[in-house]
Amino acid sequence: MTDTRDDAADIAWLRTLAEEGSTRPMRGGGILMAAGLIYGVTSLAHWAVTSGLVDADPQAFSLIWLVATGLFLAVLTFLLTRKRGSNCVRTAVDRATGSVWSAVGWGIFALFTSVAVISMQVGEASLALLSLTPSIVMVFYGLGWAVTAAMTRSRPIGALAVASFVAAPLLALLTDQPAQYLAYAGCLFGLMAAPGFLLMRAARG
Repeated sequence: MTDTRDDAADIAWLRTLAEEGSTRPMRGGGILMAAGLIYGVTSLAHWAVTSGLVDADPQAFSLIWLVATGLFLAVLTFLLTRKRGSNCVRTAVDRATGSVWSAVGWGIFALFTSVAVISMQVGEASLALLSLTPSIVMVFYGLGWAVTAAMTRSRPIGALAVASFVAAPLLALLTDQPAQYLAYAGCLFGLMAAPGFLLMRAARG
């Protein structure tokens, strides 16, 4: 059997990835900022309902997150369309990190879809899984930041990965407490929205 791999091309691509990662800022920060802001505000709304600050039926949780997802998809479509229409050159790092965060996003979407399916089948029994969702999402974010840090050779981004992984079990400790989604909102603002804003500003600079 003939080996069709081009090792020289693979090594050259990896070298280019390493060189670009250490000299060019990561793009796509606007998408990360949008995700952090939209879902962070949604988490605050979830907390307001669970804490009794807002009088709403518990079934409103599904509607809150569904609206948030619809809003994020609309913002995502706008940002991607504007990005395609720009004249900026996409580097290997841009393509690689874009693929990583796209996979993270689809993974989280599949997770929430699974939770919704379980909710329709077993009703209130899915609340335990819903309580675990913030921790699972932070693990997804930790994976995204970890891979991004490896490609960009950035210690600050590596710190975001560590913080995301640490946040996961800490959020789990707050299970069945209204404060869980308040803390989750803080994680989304601090580990997604704020870094996304800084990356977006660096890419424009």
